[in-house]
Order: sequence, then C-alpha cells, then structure tokens
Amino acid sequence: MKKCYTYDDVNIVPKYSEIESRREVDLRTKFTKNTYLDIPIVSAPMDTITESDMAIGMMSMGGVGVIHRFMGIEKQSHEVERVFQFWESIEPAYESEDDWLSVPICAAVGVTGDYLERGKSLADAGCSVLLIDVAHGFHKNVGEAIEQIKKNIQGVEVIAGNIATRTAAEYLCEKGADGIRAGIGNGSLCETRIRTGVGVPQVSCLHDVVSVGDRYGVPIIADGGVRNIGDVCKGLGCGADSVMLGNLISGTKETPGQIEKVGKWPNEQLYKKYRGSASLDSKSERGEDKNVEGNHKVIPYKGKLKRIIHDITEGIQSSFSYVGANNIDEFHSKVELVEVTYAGMVEAKPHLLN
Repeated sequence: MKKCYTYDDVNIVPKYSEIESRREVDLRTKFTKNTYLDIPIVSAPMDTITESDMAIGMMSMGGVGVIHRFMGIEKQSHEVERVFQFWESIEPAYESEDDWLSVPICAAVGVTGDYLERGKSLADAGCSVLLIDVAHGFHKNVGEAIEQIKKNIQGVEVIAGNIATRTAAEYLCEKGADGIRAGIGNGSLCETRIRTGVGVPQVSCLHDVVSVGDRYGVPIIADGGVRNIGDVCKGLGCGADSVMLGNLISGTKETPGQIEKVGKWPNEQLYKKYRGSASLDSKSERGEDKNVEGNHKVIPYKGKLKRIIHDITEGIQSSFSYVGANNIDEFHSKVELVEVTYAGMVEAKPHLLN
C-alpha cells in the first residue's frame, strides 16, 4: 500500500540564496498552455467566491478568477462580459499584443445538458478559458466534453479536473486538456472523503499529476487543502503552476452575497456566507437534494481582497527567497521536501499561543 502525504506532513528545506530582496522574485506562471498569470493565484468557481467582482479584483492583481456556473447562461455570460470590459480598459498597460492575448478570462461549465451552448455564449462574451467544473474529472463525460468544446468552440482553451492520480492526468492530457485541476476531497467545506472514503492527500496527488503535466506541457492547478499561506507555497513547491483558493479569500468584499450584520452598534459584527458547491445549502437553491458532499458556513467579513492577496504573494516571494529561487521554474527545481513528525507539526505553530 502506497503511503501518501498532505501539506501538514511536509516542510520545505531552506537552501543557499543570493536573493537580496523578496520583491525581486518573479511570480509569473502559466495558467494554461497559452495563458499566463503575474501571480500564481486562482479564485475557485464557487457561488460564494467568484463572480465578476472577484474576477476583476484577481485580474487587477495579476491572478485570475473562475466565474462559477451555478447561474443561468445569460447571467454568467454577463459576468464574463463585465470582466472583458475591465480587461479592455487596462489594455494600454500591456506592452504588446502577445502580452494582451495571454491574459486569461475564465469561466466554468459542466459536462451535461447545455454545456456547449453555455460555452459558446461565454466565448462570445469574451471568455478565453473554459474550466470543466466537476467533482470527478477522470470520467468519460469529461473526456468527451473536452473533445466537443475543442471541436465546436473556437479560440478557447480548456482546463479539466478534478483529478488525483497519474493515470487520470494522462487521460485528460491525451484528450487535449490545456490545464489540469488537481485535488479531490480536500476542500475546507468538502465532505467527500468522510462520506465516500475517496481522495488522495494533496502532496502525493500533486507529485503524481505534475509528473504527467510536465511531460505533456500542461500546467497544473493545485486545488484544495490550503489552510494558510505556507500551504500555498507547499503546493507550488510540489510542482503546481498555480494554486486555487476558496477559504482564504472567502468573506471578502469582492465575493458574491450580502454582508450580514449581527448585534447592535457599537458591538455589531459583520459576516458573509461561504459554502461548498456540493453543500445542501447550495444544491437546494438549484433544486437538488442528492449527493450532498459539502457544508456551508457564515464567516467574519474580511474586508477588501487586495490586502489578503498582498499577504499571500509576499509569503510566496519569501518562500522563493528561502530556497534561492528567482522564479517559479527555479522554485520547482530547487524545492526539497522533508517529512515531519507530529511533534514537528506542533513545533511549526506559534507555541506561546497554546
């Protein structure tokens, strides 16, 4: 039986460095085969995380937001159009047309029903990357959806997932995926593992999927399992090209939903809702009640996204400097992971606070 590891099980070994300032570190990375990000951060296609406000916020900081699919085609296309209009407004900031064309606008689709109609409408609205958003990406329907999108919708790339194994990655790459989303059962609100027993710890999942992605030239998105900024660094250290976030950026101003007030001034507290796409709360709104594998939660309001993304990028740049890496390619080649004991996990946290 293979032994598998997740983020808490490993640490990154510090290496010799000549980097004088972490601000010198270049975080540019691939999102798909032909699109790039200035920071390796992606917001998740969840209905309490990414609509146009989040996607615009992510784009303005060099990342990308994947607009969720749990709305009508017209509404989702309108959300994409808003992002495209913002994109057009900042076009002069790009030095060349190639730079301009390499910036992704991304939205999610499914694999059944009207997904092709939805995909065409999204592409017409300005979407350049379609993300196939399903729980189990190693599936016949996903392979067929990749082929159908490639055949029928011109000018878009396709990200497929979610998967957790080397064999699944080979399947998606052979079908023509331009990017792969890796991680099953590890989201902060996900119950897949406790309800089904299915999943692979994220470090081992990434090592397997990345080994295939490297062979095919397909970028990998590490999705799930992130509880702190160090986990983002470990995901990239495992070879991922970018990391998808939900929990860390939930409750921010740019997320969909209303800010709820609890209590009376001056002691009132502000909250926003955060829920998994497979939660009963989310499924009920879509008229579904089966295969519930997620939770919903009300969390404290966190304010503007910019502050959180700034903290994350600073943490990533610091991690790069600790191993002497000037960019993500060097980081991938220089990172060495060591297994830590339970005592090591305890030591990693601030002891004085316990």
